[in-house]
Amino acid sequence: MQFKENSQTAMPSGDCMDVADEGEDDWKGLDMPAVPDVPARRNTIAGVPISVLKTAGSAFALFVLALLLALIASNLLSGGVLFVPDPALREREDAFMAQSGFDNVSGSGADVDVCIVDTGIDLDHPDLSGRDLAGWKDFINQQGEPYDDQGHGTGMAGILVADGHLTGVSRGINLYIAKALAFDGQGTDDVIAEAVDWCVAQGVDIVSLSLGGGQGIDFFLVETDNLEAAVDRALDEGVFVIAAAGNDGEDDDGDVASPGSVEDVICVGAVDQYGDIWIGSSVGDNNGDLWPLKFPRNNPDMKPELVGPGFEIPVLMVANNLGDEEYGYGWGTGTSGATVWVTGAIAQLLEERPELRHDGTSGGRATIEDVKEWVMESSLPHEGASGHDDYYGYGGLRVDYLLAAANA
Repeated sequence: MQFKENSQTAMPSGDCMDVADEGEDDWKGLDMPAVPDVPARRNTIAGVPISVLKTAGSAFALFVLALLLALIASNLLSGGVLFVPDPALREREDAFMAQSGFDNVSGSGADVDVCIVDTGIDLDHPDLSGRDLAGWKDFINQQGEPYDDQGHGTGMAGILVADGHLTGVSRGINLYIAKALAFDGQGTDDVIAEAVDWCVAQGVDIVSLSLGGGQGIDFFLVETDNLEAAVDRALDEGVFVIAAAGNDGEDDDGDVASPGSVEDVICVGAVDQYGDIWIGSSVGDNNGDLWPLKFPRNNPDMKPELVGPGFEIPVLMVANNLGDEEYGYGWGTGTSGATVWVTGAIAQLLEERPELRHDGTSGGRATIEDVKEWVMESSLPHEGASGHDDYYGYGGLRVDYLLAAANA
């Protein structure tokens, strides 16, 4: 079974992400001053011949240029220092922060362990410089040092921990990265399952899965899907699993993607800056079916559970071997990004209520069910919606309301 990341990226597949302008077009609306009258030519300035000043000036300019090149060569000055991102990205980020309640909380997810299973991470991005990983494992190429040959994983990690032009929603977490998707954004059931097991073995509190595929079929309660089985093992340990609903809303296959479809997983759809559903966000089917056998879902496990920012959200961009992108910033769309926004909210909940972590006094799945009740109660229903909606879930993410519900 093939799995892929659930967001639109700058890839040859036809999905798209627009990189923020970084050229001269950024500087519009500035009128040049009038040209002054040319004064009479002078041969000296302060008694010093102009020819001498020109020679000294040229020498100084060459010195500065050589110093600049030396700094770049020694990585003391990165391209990010010279790059001016589109200010609209920060404005959009602030709007999403307000929409989901992050501007109304003071936490950072401090000391909560989060594992992202994706295409990797490029720590050379200026907004990730200085970030140390708590753990790294490459299940594709078995490389010992972190890297990202596709870019999706870096974009997802940035939503959590970016610290530069963009601001991650939970920068205080301990971040683990498992590379289980290849350079084309694709992965297999077995490899991703192995990555989830590795995350759990590291003792993480949350596994974030911005990916999805077809659902498995259970024969008389015996699972045939290795990833869903690995997710169930994580849930049994009391580890929270946050997964994307999928991006087939315009060509609906009948339900959310796997493993977001697993009962105690928190499955996330995507909305725009106005709180309206993104047209590509997958729709849940909660009524059950005879074949393949699927029992009706009940509260608080109806799919998707909630929606988060996912349409044209600011993300980090990296250079990769499939294009000519350079380090910078862009707009991303998909349930992938929405998943990580919810991951950040759960991290802040576990920061405030550490006993809910699986290594605290957590009751395993019972604790996860309690949290999902709070998610159901705290999510902001879409206008006119009552109860669960197959598009919007229980409503839009509000981390401030979630923390209030947990402390009631």
